[in-house]
Amino acid sequence: MPSFSGLSTSARLSINREAGNVLTAVQNGAKWFAMRHGKRVPRLGRPADQRKALVRSLVTETLRHGKIKTTITRAKAIRKYVDKMITLAKAGTLHSRRQVLGFVYDKEVVKNLFDEAPKRYGDRTSGYCRVTREVRLRRGDAAQMAYIELV
Repeated sequence: MPSFSGLSTSARLSINREAGNVLTAVQNGAKWFAMRHGKRVPRLGRPADQRKALVRSLVTETLRHGKIKTTITRAKAIRKYVDKMITLAKAGTLHSRRQVLGFVYDKEVVKNLFDEAPKRYGDRTSGYCRVTREVRLRRGDAAQMAYIELV
């Protein structure tokens, strides 16, 4: 019964019956149960296309306003993308400009970023943004809030 990804549901049921367990298996409709060992990408509770759009919009708004308030999970998830956009802007090449234009939604934000980033972050090698926790929880669902701001 073993397959390439472990035991199938029927094999798991037969093993649990042999062990004499009353609860045979998790009945949530899934055929395979996968574990996210590495967790390289924070899922943010959304499908991939919505998650990418959310990250792009949050990065655009962070670069536009300099400081935004969002949940702490989202702030930590977009921190690396904001740093990458500023690093590309510091390079200042045509290729890096096109990469940033492909990610950030607003062309004016990209223009301002490429004008200001080398002057503002010329002496820094990384760590262009900061995540600080908000003291209060969000009112509707008690989510932990945070500010992400450019240093």
